[in-house]
Amino acid sequence: MVQWYGKESRRALLCGLLGILGAGIAGCSESAPPFVGIDLTGATYAQGFSLPDQHGRVRSLDSFAGKVVVVFFGYTQCPDVCPTSLAELAETKRLLGDQGTRLQGVFISVDPARDTPEVMKAYMANFDNTFLALHATAEQLPDLAKSFKVYYKQVDGKTPSSYTMDHSAGSYVYDPKGRVRLYHRYGSGAPALAADIRRLLAEKG
Repeated sequence: MVQWYGKESRRALLCGLLGILGAGIAGCSESAPPFVGIDLTGATYAQGFSLPDQHGRVRSLDSFAGKVVVVFFGYTQCPDVCPTSLAELAETKRLLGDQGTRLQGVFISVDPARDTPEVMKAYMANFDNTFLALHATAEQLPDLAKSFKVYYKQVDGKTPSSYTMDHSAGSYVYDPKGRVRLYHRYGSGAPALAADIRRLLAEKG
């Protein structure tokens, strides 16, 4: 039996029922989730990095204070996921318009043997010249990947140098204060990512 305890209780129950049904009414909008991506606010993992970029400069989250940072793990010889994700990130920057200067794309290689600074420099130029590719050594990579809960594994090819890399395909999003806030799954789309970045840039405090 449903008991009614006044106007606010009735409204809360109605909003909840409409949410389950996929409908909505005026006054229920405050119960909607604020982000499209998975909210990681307060997470204790994916806390940062300190790695050289394709230009030889060591970068950390502190390097990008005031910007939203999107971090993606991959490798330059990836046939589909990585170029698609980076192209999507470049499109996100375009959609942000004047706010695009406050987006920093960061690509972290899971293939340190082949992804030299020269290779990564040429690769990133295909997407956006402000995006950075970071290089962890073979010794650093396992602990770094673990700290981000990122999976990667080498898959042998026909020759020793023709291997591929299985790897996690989502992106971590950090707010302008360097706090991990969101996880966007692969294929979420540039409009969804741009909408979440605008929300982060609009936050106060």
